[in-house]
Amino acid sequence: MLDRDGFRPNVGIILLNQRNQVFWGKRIRTHSWQFPQGGIDRGETPEQAMFRELHEEVGLQPEHVSIVARTRDWLRYEVPDRYIRRDARGHYKGQKQIWYLLQLMGYDWDLNLRATDHPEFDAWRWNDYWVPLDAVVEFKRGVYEMALTELSRYLPRGGAQGHYLRQNSRPRDMDPPTRDIAPGATIELPPGASYEPDPGTNRTKAHDIKTAG
Repeated sequence: MLDRDGFRPNVGIILLNQRNQVFWGKRIRTHSWQFPQGGIDRGETPEQAMFRELHEEVGLQPEHVSIVARTRDWLRYEVPDRYIRRDARGHYKGQKQIWYLLQLMGYDWDLNLRATDHPEFDAWRWNDYWVPLDAVVEFKRGVYEMALTELSRYLPRGGAQGHYLRQNSRPRDMDPPTRDIAPGATIELPPGASYEPDPGTNRTKAHDIKTAG
């Protein structure tokens, strides 16, 4: 479903944990990291599409999150021809997106990248709100910056520091994600992942996340 200008309606999702860090997913079988996103089907509202994509890509249900805010208008990006199917060139231009800022009300172990038979991500981590954009495919970076900037005013108290993105900076080294694990709880680990308990606490730190194949 395209609009008259050749843009497909789409939703983007910025998911926050209690530290105002954002969910960052690695696209399956690639080295590209991004936020969850997906198209709006015919007859869906943006909010309905957001909840559907949230479950399909991240495995969360509506009760696991709270909607904090959304962008006022559509944010657009064009897709280079090399990423467009040959038979769609000349008609499809790119995506126009409504972005949602969500607060995770559940736990890390509620996240499930294999909620469907067609997973989008094969690894994930929590990252600072002002994420380094070099890890994002270039043609999406401008929209990411606009969405993060517009929605930053709605961050819960004690949120991210800084109010700009260094779009052309080198990404800094990323520490392994820390996840709160309740005593006796189990969590589905990515294939091939290795975990090292943090002595004296109830936290585990994920190291060297790799996937089979």
